[in-house]
Amino acid sequence: MSQTISESLLDVLAEAGASDIFGVTGDALNPFLEAIRKDDRFRWIGVRHEEHAGYAAYAQAELTGGIGVCAGTTGPGALHLINGLYNAKKEGGGVVAITGQVPRSERGSDFHKEIDLTKMFDDICAYQAIIDSPKQVPRMVEIAVQKALNEHAVVRIELPSDVISAKVPSQHFKHPLIHSASILVPSDAEIEKAAELIRRGKRITLFCGVGCRDARDEVLALSEQLGAPIVHTLRAKDIFDYSDGNVVGMTGLIGNPAGYHAVWDCDVLLMLGTDFPYDEFIPDGISIIQVDSRVDHIGRRAPVTLGLVGTVRDTLAALAPRAQGANDAGFLKHLIVLRDRWLAQMERQADLSRTDEPLHPQLFARAISDRATDDAFFAVDVGECTVWVARQVRMDGGRRMAGSFNHGSLGAGLPVALGAAALDPSRQVWAFCGDGGFGMSMNDFVTAVRFDWPIKVIVFNNSELGFVKMEMEVSGLPVFPAATELLNPDFAAYAEACGGAGVRVEHAKDIVPAIEQAIASPKPFIIDAVVSPGELTMPPTISVGEAWGFGISKVKEALMGLKGDHDVWKGWRDEFMANVRR
Repeated sequence: MSQTISESLLDVLAEAGASDIFGVTGDALNPFLEAIRKDDRFRWIGVRHEEHAGYAAYAQAELTGGIGVCAGTTGPGALHLINGLYNAKKEGGGVVAITGQVPRSERGSDFHKEIDLTKMFDDICAYQAIIDSPKQVPRMVEIAVQKALNEHAVVRIELPSDVISAKVPSQHFKHPLIHSASILVPSDAEIEKAAELIRRGKRITLFCGVGCRDARDEVLALSEQLGAPIVHTLRAKDIFDYSDGNVVGMTGLIGNPAGYHAVWDCDVLLMLGTDFPYDEFIPDGISIIQVDSRVDHIGRRAPVTLGLVGTVRDTLAALAPRAQGANDAGFLKHLIVLRDRWLAQMERQADLSRTDEPLHPQLFARAISDRATDDAFFAVDVGECTVWVARQVRMDGGRRMAGSFNHGSLGAGLPVALGAAALDPSRQVWAFCGDGGFGMSMNDFVTAVRFDWPIKVIVFNNSELGFVKMEMEVSGLPVFPAATELLNPDFAAYAEACGGAGVRVEHAKDIVPAIEQAIASPKPFIIDAVVSPGELTMPPTISVGEAWGFGISKVKEALMGLKGDHDVWKGWRDEFMANVRR
């Protein structure tokens, strides 16, 4: 029996393990929607903005290790996918984007909604299958989906409106997709070079990224063998927890002192599956061994002594028997002291006895961490809410998290939560959002209501773009309230208006009851957490330049205040009150 292009495409997507397709339909895609309607293997999830479809598809790829699928019609519908797809590219998610296109006969005529989508998506996609003829299907479709599946890349399949309904003339090139991952192991000679560098070291640190997801046990074993601290990136937070042996935490802008000094004070740094972007947090003058399955990742963040192209688990299996280090026991002991001191400080900051108002955001983050299920999923938006997750939420057990950690796109939290909830509505899903990020994506809260996904959204409502404000001040610029302040609705009332549920929290005694109410709710739920806009999110170490910039910013703000700028005086008061109470 012959198939249409849409039917053949669905067969390939099904073989890749996909079942959900997020998007907004329209003209060119309508025949594709008809094919989905007749195919009980798939569910079309109509969202309110295509960008959110891209985020949701990424979340499914991240959680399953397979692919996510999103779709947008011609012109602007396809363009709206771009930011969500850029996020998938930067986070390493295998996403298949299906877009419509104007009729082939109208190309080049400035036709209604005509856009050269190939050019627009060129920087995002590892492959674009432009279907001009039914003869190209299923071969080009399989090439695209296979690339997304095995390379964890973004691909696009373009279906013009005058070809999408056509019959596929031949299945000659159709073949089973390859699902198994390849094993990469460096040569024996390269393994020996790495072992020799480790044997010379006295203070060895393991710096681990998301590439260690399948190698957690091997990393922990090597850490014990060498007596080496484990530092991890934000994306690896749901792989390594403080309860895991020698894990001391994170370095970077939102890291802690133990993580910072573990990297900065070592003499051998073993970078495992990380493409950590902040080179200022990696020192010169030490031996650096970097293990990564992608050769283009090696050496682009640090002056690497030795690069090993390999999958982390398999490379460590070859390296561990030869890696006999004489690590300075005092090095690890000192870092453990720093780690425990930091954790105690975080406990104090999150203590519910801190009843000052507006409330400290740490109270909400820790209370949720203490009460969320062992396998909860956390969708994390960009901004100060990322800091509260990094510092106050534990990811031990089977917990997972995802967000826009590399792309850094505001508004990712809610749609990432939608993608996770669609996979398994019975799994507890939390979206950690700032009021700025949630304001960009809140229209799709109704999608959770529509599909009965009981997601729990906490909105850290401080009525400003707090992280942006901090960036201004560190750069030596005075605050600009017209740019950073926000006028917010009552988010709990908004939840009710959408058909969900919500509660506004302004007093410390109401935090735990609100969280328990959210957990028990069968409806999507919003906690409107009214928190202090003056909470400072300081890095583990502050450079002279940053301190100078912050000081200059305050001098400028003082002068503005003396000239009658009441908004600046209000900001000073908020910061003073929030931090003097620490």
